[in-house]
Amino acid sequence: MAIPRRRHQHHSRARRFIIPIIYAASTFLLVIFLFILILAPSPNDDNHLRRPRRHDDLSLGGKGSGNEIGVSPFRVEISGGVNNRDLWSSRNSKFFYGCSNASSKFAKAQAITRPNRYLLIVTSGGLNQQRTGITDAVVAARILNATLVVPKLDKTSFWKDSSDFSDIFDVDRFIKHLTTDVSILKDLPLRRGQIWTPYRMRVPRKCNERCYINRVLPVLMKKHAVQISKFDYRLANKLDTDLQKLRCRVNYHALKFSDPILEMGEKLVQRMRRSSKHYIALHLRFEPDMLAFSGCYYGGGDKERTELGKIRRRWKTLHNSNPDRARRQGRCPLTPEEVGLMLRALGYGKDVHIYVASGEVYGGEETLAPLKALFPNFYSKDTIASKEELEPFSAFSSRMAALDFIVCDESDVFVTNNNGNMAKILAGRRRYFGHKPTIRPNAKKLYRVFLNRNNMTWEEFAAKVHTFQRGFLGEPKEVRPGRGEFHENPSACICEDSEAESKMDWGRKKIGKGNVAKKKDGDDAKKEVEAVHDENIDYEPEMSDPEDEDDVDSPPGEVSLSRSQVEALSNETSTDYDPFTSEETELDELLSD
Repeated sequence: MAIPRRRHQHHSRARRFIIPIIYAASTFLLVIFLFILILAPSPNDDNHLRRPRRHDDLSLGGKGSGNEIGVSPFRVEISGGVNNRDLWSSRNSKFFYGCSNASSKFAKAQAITRPNRYLLIVTSGGLNQQRTGITDAVVAARILNATLVVPKLDKTSFWKDSSDFSDIFDVDRFIKHLTTDVSILKDLPLRRGQIWTPYRMRVPRKCNERCYINRVLPVLMKKHAVQISKFDYRLANKLDTDLQKLRCRVNYHALKFSDPILEMGEKLVQRMRRSSKHYIALHLRFEPDMLAFSGCYYGGGDKERTELGKIRRRWKTLHNSNPDRARRQGRCPLTPEEVGLMLRALGYGKDVHIYVASGEVYGGEETLAPLKALFPNFYSKDTIASKEELEPFSAFSSRMAALDFIVCDESDVFVTNNNGNMAKILAGRRRYFGHKPTIRPNAKKLYRVFLNRNNMTWEEFAAKVHTFQRGFLGEPKEVRPGRGEFHENPSACICEDSEAESKMDWGRKKIGKGNVAKKKDGDDAKKEVEAVHDENIDYEPEMSDPEDEDDVDSPPGEVSLSRSQVEALSNETSTDYDPFTSEETELDELLSD
C-alpha cells in the first residue's frame, strides 16, 4: 500500500505546479488579446476599398515576387501592357453612322402649326439637364402643333446661374435649323397690343404623345399660351421614329454653343492636342454634394460622416443610407485612384494625357494624388487656361460646364464616373458621331475586384477588369435598341452599313495569358457582346437630382383627364395642378451634371 500512496502524492504535487502555470499562460494570452483589440482600427474604417490610399503606397513599375511574408503581390504596371484592341477607337465603328433626317411622311411645320397656340417651357437643373429639356420641348411643341417660344433656363435652383438661352446657345441657329420642323419665336407675341401671361401648369415625367394630347392640348386650345414649369424628362423615352429623329436633329445639330463658349472650348482642345496626339477626358464627379447624395462612405471617419451628412440633410425625403449595400449595388462613384487603376488595367499607360472635368473634389489634392501618380500628365481647364481667359465664364456654372462639355466631346476617349446627365448626353452624342470610345465603370462588378486587389497579381487584376468592362466601352451594339434613356442610346438615329454584319470584326476573346481563342463568327460574337451587356445593365447606378426632392409627379404612362378636370383646369388662371400625385418624391435621375 505504500507504493500507491507515494504515487498519489507525486501526482498531487504535479497538479499544484501545473495549474498556476496554465493560469499564468491564460492570463498572458488574455492580456495580449486585449492589447491587440485596443490597437486594432475600427471595423468601420478597416475596409481597404473605402479607405483612401496615400499615393506613395501605390507600387508602380515593379512586378515584385509576391513571396515575401506580408507583402502584397499587387504591383501596378507603368505601361498599359499588351492589348488586343485599339485603345483610341471603337471596333466596327466605321459601319455605323448618325442618321436623323425626317421621313417623307413628316409634314412641314408650316402645314401643321395652328395659329394662337404657343408653348413655353422653363427648364430645370444644370446645363445638361436643361439641354434634355430644350430638346424635348421642341418635340412637345410638334406633338401639340404649337409654336414654341425659346425656352427659359433655370436660374433659381441649386446651380444659381443667371444665364439666358442666348448666353449658352446660338439662338438664331436654333430657330433657323428647325424651321421646317417646328415654328419657334424668341418671345411670346403681344395680345391686343399688350403683354399677356401664359397659363402655368406641370406635366408628369415620361409623358407620352397621348398624355400631352389629353392633358395639355385642351388647356392650350382654351388659353392659347401655356407655360410648363420644371421641364426635365417630361417626355416619354419611347416615341414614334420620326419624333425620335427630331430629338436628334435638335440635340446634335440645332443646339450649338454660343460663339464665346465655342471659341474658348476650341482653344482648350487645341492645347490638349498640342501636348499629345491622343487624350482621355474624365468626368470625375467626386464633389461633396455628389458623395453626400449618393450616401456612400469613403473611409474619412467621423469628419466625413459629419460633413457629408450635413449636405445630405438638404434632401429631406432621402432615407437613411446603407453605404455597404450602395457599394455592392454599384451606386457609388469610384474614387480617383480606382478610376486610375481601371484605366491602367484597360491598357492606358503612364504617358497618357488626361483632362479632368470636375468641380471641387472632396478631399482636395490628397484625394487626387493617387490618380496623378498613375497619370502625371494631368490637366483641367484651370491648368491650361489663364484666369483672365476664364474670367468671362467663371461666375456662371453652365458656361463653365459648357467648356468641359466641349473638351470631353472632342476627346479620343471619354470616361464617366457616374450615370448623370452629362454622361448620358455625351455617351449618346459620341455614339451618333462615330461611336467614339466612352468608358463607364461597371461599378457593381468592379467592387469585388478593388476590394480584393491586394490578394492578386497585376495580371489577374487586369484580366478581371477587362472581363467586367466588356459592354461598357462604347462599342457599337453594346446596348440593345430601346434600352436606357434615349439621350444616351439614340438607336433610332443610328444607321448601319447594309453589309456591316458580314464585314464586322467582333474581335478575339482572350482566354488566358498568352492565349487567344479562335475568332468567333459574327452572329455568335454579336450575341456574346449583347449578352454581356444584358447581364450587367441591370445595375444602372441611378441616383436622383437633388433639385427634384420637392418635385411630386404622377407616375409615367398614358393618363387622360376627365371632362370635369379639363374644364376645371381651363377655367383657372394658373396652377401646378396634377391629379395623380405619387406618395413620395420621385428620385429617379442623377445629379444633373
